[in-house]
Amino acid sequence: MVRPALVLILLTITAAALRLARSAITGWREQTAGKAYGLPSDRRRALLHGAGATGSGLCAAALLATLTTGSHTHSHTTSTTSATTTTTSPSAANPPRTTGQAAPPPAFSTIGHPAGGELLQGSLPTADGTLRAVRVWLPPQYAENHDRTRFPVVVLQAGSPGRTADTETPYVFDGFADAVRQHRAVPFVVIAPQSAPGTQRPCDLLAAAPEAVPDDAVLRTAVVARFRTLPAGPEGWQTLGVGPGAPCAAAAGLARPDLYGAAAAVSGTYDAPVLARTAAEGRPGPATPRLLLAAARSDPAGRDGARRLRDALRAAGGHAVGARVRTSEVVRDIQADQERVRLVRVAVQYLAEALPGALRRS
Repeated sequence: MVRPALVLILLTITAAALRLARSAITGWREQTAGKAYGLPSDRRRALLHGAGATGSGLCAAALLATLTTGSHTHSHTTSTTSATTTTTSPSAANPPRTTGQAAPPPAFSTIGHPAGGELLQGSLPTADGTLRAVRVWLPPQYAENHDRTRFPVVVLQAGSPGRTADTETPYVFDGFADAVRQHRAVPFVVIAPQSAPGTQRPCDLLAAAPEAVPDDAVLRTAVVARFRTLPAGPEGWQTLGVGPGAPCAAAAGLARPDLYGAAAAVSGTYDAPVLARTAAEGRPGPATPRLLLAAARSDPAGRDGARRLRDALRAAGGHAVGARVRTSEVVRDIQADQERVRLVRVAVQYLAEALPGALRRS
């Protein structure tokens, strides 16, 4: 409010100085003209107006200097404040996280609605700092139940480098939905993490180093924080692999019973000796590993491979002793796509049966 008032005073003084100067000049000219005609002259009025104009001009000049100095000071202050703000803005935008402050859940965006559910995708960091894609399928019942109901989880294992399992077997969600419609399983939330891109055979890597399961602690923590799922662990989390991902599921389920309550491998090709050794050297869990090996009746190679793996596991020692391995060879259908869906449905039913009793009821 001070600066506008000073400007108004400056304008008033300047206007008065101009009027007095004009009056002094006019009076001086009149006196000079009258003298030429012999008229008496009185120049005191012109001198007084001139003196007033001079005084007013000096006041206006002083006030203008004050305003100019204040303007520069204000500009300098503003620049300093702006610089200070620029310097401190990173801290304001990214305040230091206090001890114990939880990180916000990762963002997931919807990318489709297969089998009547909702498919979302997000990105999570890996151990080396790179990002990997993670897809989450929410069954139709997830949206229908707006209460605090929490769902069991199935992790889909991918057998192709740098891909998620649903891109290898897009029909897999139909098998989950079909099992629920036929009252053979409870609804599951399905997690499909991207497999490791650095190897052409992710399942061989997982069999050799089962500690490198793609659903590590970062993923499990993020999923539980973002979605209504059961706590991570063998009481509510299972694993499934179809086709190229089947050996990954077998390796993860056999070697990590501390993470999965059961595993199902569908239509896979297995290295029986390697998987038997993986199971024998695996981690102990609250219960012995549980594994389903399913193959279509029309797939003799798949059925033979499942039997060889079953026999190798029964002969293995270590933590593989007592592992419960079941085979399924009865599924058949004249349509290949329906046969694949039925195989997944059998696997989902098996995983649902492996849940604790209170969770098996749909």
